[in-house]
Amino acid sequence: MKIVSIVGARPQFVKAAVLSRELRKEHTEILVHTGQHYDSNMSDVFFQEMEIPVPDYNLNIGSGNHGEQTGAMLKGIEEILLIEKPDWCLVYGDTNSTLAGALAAVKLHIKVAHVEAGLRSFNRRMPEEINRVLTDHISDLLLCPTQTAVDNLRNEGITQGVHLVGDVMYEALMWAVEKSKTHSTILTDLNLTPKNYLLATVHRAENTDDTEHLGNILSAFNQIQETLIWPVHPRTRKKLEEMHWQPGKHIQLIDPLGYLDMVQLEENTRMILTDSGGIQKEAYWLQVPCITLRDETEWVETVQSGWNTLTGTNPDKILSAINLKSNLNSFNIRLQEKPSLLITNLLTKS
Repeated sequence: MKIVSIVGARPQFVKAAVLSRELRKEHTEILVHTGQHYDSNMSDVFFQEMEIPVPDYNLNIGSGNHGEQTGAMLKGIEEILLIEKPDWCLVYGDTNSTLAGALAAVKLHIKVAHVEAGLRSFNRRMPEEINRVLTDHISDLLLCPTQTAVDNLRNEGITQGVHLVGDVMYEALMWAVEKSKTHSTILTDLNLTPKNYLLATVHRAENTDDTEHLGNILSAFNQIQETLIWPVHPRTRKKLEEMHWQPGKHIQLIDPLGYLDMVQLEENTRMILTDSGGIQKEAYWLQVPCITLRDETEWVETVQSGWNTLTGTNPDKILSAINLKSNLNSFNIRLQEKPSLLITNLLTKS
């Protein structure tokens, strides 16, 4: 069986790492990197650290407006699919790379498998939400990480090809936690003591492209009374420069990190502030309280469990949540089985 896997952004690299290892035991995988995340800190280091095979194709698309970027990916992926003629096109998550891969494949009558299907924020202003919904409605195999995701699909009338497989990111995270113990020196490099700092990430368009939202987040960050480590996404850093923002002395702005360094920071922080979907899950699995700088989340289970607090970008809510002791409960948002093995078996049988 031949599978073309489409990746383009950091969360997809993480998911592809564990699934590629399983797929390649018995099948042929052609890995396509769209180049959506294209600099070394956002891309190359992930492939090295996660032991992901070198991509067979790199489209080097780079950044751009949504239509421009998705269109360029669609053209490039279609050309590859015509050459490779795979049995399956495998896409991950909710990026423009996801949608472009699914569209290119379905128009060529190539079966589409969507890893992380069924997630919904119910906010159609989010580009990621549009990508998720469209990809799910044209996929043949919908690989859901949670029962909530299965329920979301059922509510939209999608029941064929839907499977609850658990979360491949959990596999990747546990692998990275062990490896980071011997391959990361980030705490020493930044002179940090475990549980004596906060960790932040901000990258979503709804925050970075909205001056009011980003300004509110920056105001809250400057009022925090403890050390804040912030690996800054290139797009966000450009916005900070345009706004001439001056961070407080307690804030350390650093370049984007590899996955092992990031996992070390997540595991040892007192609390995470983020607008990332993946980091919300990782915080939960690492038993680290999380503040999500959005008004909704695809990972509603993390909120129900008390580990995740939605604040939006309101500075008062952010600061209040930092000081609030949450009621933390256990809540299982993954299956016990090995998701990568279940997915491989489903691809083989379908």
